[in-house]
Amino acid sequence: MATLLIVHHTPSPNCQAMFEAVVSGASDPEIEGVRVVRVPALAATASDVLAADGCLLGTPANLGYMSGALKHFFDQIYYPCLDATRGRPFGYYVHGGNDVTGAVRGIESITTGLGWRRAAEAVTVTGEPGKDDIERCWELGATVAAGLMG
Repeated sequence: MATLLIVHHTPSPNCQAMFEAVVSGASDPEIEGVRVVRVPALAATASDVLAADGCLLGTPANLGYMSGALKHFFDQIYYPCLDATRGRPFGYYVHGGNDVTGAVRGIESITTGLGWRRAAEAVTVTGEPGKDDIERCWELGATVAAGLMG
């Protein structure tokens, strides 16, 4: 069975709504043979990443960058996972009050360095997530999980 690891930092109701939509999409009953594992960014380890077949990342944009929690996750897993996870499919979502540019740039830079392969378009939202934003988060989760089937 394939494993999708969702690493998230969810400090606000807006991030929580996006996270729940991603989990719902990834856990859709039509997606078979994929186990969804959710781990907060501060608790996720290199072992979690090495045991997964794909990753979904979620973060707020704080002070122009990804959250310190997601950056800590990357700092902990980067070298232990560098060679073993090349080509790993991943996706991500970012929520910000008014700008997510720096957070997106940071995630793209680090995942490029890891050699991960983006399996779905990122979801970025500023302000309160609307119905379309929540649907895009659901689709993100479903797309990345479905890519691990079979």
